[in-house]
Amino acid sequence: MSCGCLDIITTSNADIISTVEFNHTGELLATGDKGGRVVIFQREPESKNEPCNQGEYNVYSTFQSHEPEFDYLKSLEIEEKINKIKWLPQQNAAHSLLSTNDKTIKLWKISERDKRPEGYNLKDEEGKLKDLSTVTSLQVPVLKPMDLMVEVSPRRIFSNGHTYHVNSISVNSDCETYMSADDLRINLWHLAITDRSFNIVDIKPANMEDLTEVITAAEFHPYHCNLFVYSSSKGSLRLCDMRASALCDKHCKLYEEPEDPSNRSFFSEIISSVSDVKFSHSGRYMLTRDYLTVKVWDLNMETKPIETYQVHDYLRSKLCSLYENDCIFDKFECAWNGSDSVIMTGAYNNFFRMFDRNTKRDVTLEASRESSKPRAVLKPRRVCVGGKRRKDDISVDSLDFTKKILHTAWHPTENIIAIAATNNLYIFQDKVNSDMH
Repeated sequence: MSCGCLDIITTSNADIISTVEFNHTGELLATGDKGGRVVIFQREPESKNEPCNQGEYNVYSTFQSHEPEFDYLKSLEIEEKINKIKWLPQQNAAHSLLSTNDKTIKLWKISERDKRPEGYNLKDEEGKLKDLSTVTSLQVPVLKPMDLMVEVSPRRIFSNGHTYHVNSISVNSDCETYMSADDLRINLWHLAITDRSFNIVDIKPANMEDLTEVITAAEFHPYHCNLFVYSSSKGSLRLCDMRASALCDKHCKLYEEPEDPSNRSFFSEIISSVSDVKFSHSGRYMLTRDYLTVKVWDLNMETKPIETYQVHDYLRSKLCSLYENDCIFDKFECAWNGSDSVIMTGAYNNFFRMFDRNTKRDVTLEASRESSKPRAVLKPRRVCVGGKRRKDDISVDSLDFTKKILHTAWHPTENIIAIAATNNLYIFQDKVNSDMH
């Protein structure tokens, strides 16, 4: 698997990448960071002169999506950090995306301009109105070529919809609505209406002391516009049908795996919290990530997942120290490849894991500057726990827990993946299956 590394400015807290998302064709890739910026990368077209550059992503546009705000009623600072980005299906020459921080969701339009009008009758070259008495003849304005300019403009601002921090946004397959989820509620919005949303899930108890779980992620089904799923901090998934009732507090399916009593510990509830949920492209399966595993669920089977993959089981003995340094609360994302045959998720030490569902093989790879030279081939890495160690193995005690791959994305049709490692964006491409050994 070969790679390229895109370095996003210098290392500071504001430059840490907080979300990564391909658009529906994979030609554009957007990242959001803790400084409220969105950087869009565009894939270079294939060139006969430079075939080795095919598939490279270069900066297309950068803009400030959110600014820090202050809620005077609650005396709370609202961070500018971009929590999620979601692309809308392309309807015309322009592209559109939704970005959100903790409270405010914005709809952005990204368009290109490579021509400018010239020869106005009532305006001069600087755009100022002419003295009408000087206009003695009329001319037809013409469009003249200019250097390509990418314009980003805010089209809608959806605010005041959430009391708690927004953790997910998901665009519906009807292309007219989307939902946003916070810790206790999920709202349904129309893309054209900013001043109101409909509350479709509310798990807030009358007495907050009775609160036992929170919503951690939510996503619409890729084809059925009435279905959506949300995950909870207790490790369960709830599939809801908006045809059943306006308020979907009563789920139509509950996916939950019974806990093995022999594995019960002080940390059981924390590590079972689902940090991400993704429908497969086919719509038949769901992929979830908790602290130690990724699981594949069949929509038709609620009792247990059909597949469970250990991401870093060697950390089970380290949970106490991971609790003390707060790493146990890290929220890792997961991703499907285009054919739903391989799944990917992040780990520590800038490692990320891939699991082939057909062959049951898995591989650990590392996103690092050492391996980011163009056309470099990634070597599988292996973590060992005590005992004898092979030459390239790394000890579990040597893992760097400050280097973590939380955000990943997979190209919708090709074997191209984007990995966010702190302030670096790594793009790996080529054959995945050949690396599964």
